[in-house]
Amino acid sequence: MQEDQRLDRQVCFALYAAARTATAAYRDALAELGLTYTQYVTLLALWERDGRTVSELGTLLHLDSGTLSPLLKRLAAHGVVERRRDETDERRVSIHLTEAGHAMREQVEAIQRRLREHVDMTDEELATLRELAHRFTGAAAPTPTTQGASQ
Repeated sequence: MQEDQRLDRQVCFALYAAARTATAAYRDALAELGLTYTQYVTLLALWERDGRTVSELGTLLHLDSGTLSPLLKRLAAHGVVERRRDETDERRVSIHLTEAGHAMREQVEAIQRRLREHVDMTDEELATLRELAHRFTGAAAPTPTTQGASQ
């Protein structure tokens, strides 16, 4: 086997393993709040800017409507968000935090601090990792000409 074909040399596998590890690290703590990881990142987006449209959330979170719509319905059923139709265009739906959704932010920040304390990396290393992950996502995102290409 060629050295560059080894599993431990694959960028895709390193990113996959890192994503699974990060998600698992949050899973138990978020479960105490009744949240999944995907619901958590949705709330992060809304705490950043409340009232985003469903399509904005989908683009920002890299989620399709088949995943996002049921997730938002569950958050609404838990009283964390509410859906509002645009008065001028009923097709547009925006998502707004409720009081309970705003109140949950403090609990989530405590979880973030607790998990950050367990990561043996400096702030600079984490910033570099984040920057490289963003660059990779942008560079590897499918373009109209590569979406249908076989790999």
